[in-house]
Amino acid sequence: MRMRTLTLAAASGAALLAAGVLPASASGATPRSAQEGSVSAADLLAKVKSCSQISSGKYKTDDETSATIPVCGKNGAVFWKADMDIDCDGQRTTNCNEDRDPWYQDDTAFHQSDGKPLKAESLPYIVVPSSSSIWNYSSAGIKGGGVVAVIYNNKVEYAVVGDTGPTKIIGEASYATAKALGIDPDPATGGADSGVTYILFKNSKVSPIESHSAAVSLGDQLAKQFLADN
Repeated sequence: MRMRTLTLAAASGAALLAAGVLPASASGATPRSAQEGSVSAADLLAKVKSCSQISSGKYKTDDETSATIPVCGKNGAVFWKADMDIDCDGQRTTNCNEDRDPWYQDDTAFHQSDGKPLKAESLPYIVVPSSSSIWNYSSAGIKGGGVVAVIYNNKVEYAVVGDTGPTKIIGEASYATAKALGIDPDPATGGADSGVTYILFKNSKVSPIESHSAAVSLGDQLAKQFLADN
């Protein structure tokens, strides 16, 4: 949850970053592939080429940009195509804290099963705009812990809806999401200027929210259904 102005650093070196990120529950494990599940990025992107706008207006990607990003509707999902700012909020970790992130907040809108905030450094999650006259995510069937397919550079990463952000800005995900997709996860200078697609599956919920393996399993099922229904 943050209000900020951020001009992203050039991302020319982002593709050189390691694409793997450790699962939330397995520090020290072998990094996993950024392509998760059995549904390809190309197949998912083929279903979101056109937009049937469901938001009343459009969003900015940053405070200083124009509002050009609509929320689009499909059978069983909503989606948008935007940038990726880095959310490092939640529990303090080595790379997500006040020293590393000028906008750091020690809480997230949605919490783990034990009541603690999420861990941005290890849990792939995305940020949805707080409800407003532009769009109300809850009314669209999107809830905390809902499954999201995040697509960048022909890679698919499954994440959960983990935090809420400004009412007029869209395009933000956790440190772990960025790292898994080969995007510079630095909360102050990283991110991607464009090219990120977020597909949020309606009425889905991962339990517990902090289980990334559960998000991948459910996400793969929902992605297959999404292809069949659209």
